[in-house]
Amino acid sequence: MKKDIHPQYHPNAKATCACGNTFVTGSTKPELRVELCSNCHPFFTGTQKLVDTSRRVEKFQERAAKRAVVAASRKGRISKTAKKASKKERRSK
Repeated sequence: MKKDIHPQYHPNAKATCACGNTFVTGSTKPELRVELCSNCHPFFTGTQKLVDTSRRVEKFQERAAKRAVVAASRKGRISKTAKKASKKERRSK
């Protein structure tokens, strides 16, 4: 086997989560920063947490709001969502 080709292994590497939890693990880096850990991961906690690093949810909500405004401003043919909304309003009155 070749010597000196493997990275240095740190058996007591400190890992820090975005939630503030810290724990010790083995790694080739002495310090790690992670977004999710077992204390804040939805699988282990049973709660839902949105991890949206590129604003996907906000972008979708903005596009949906634009579509609603455009659909409401149409004079001719009414869109399906506008029809459903108007039917719900009539039923509730």
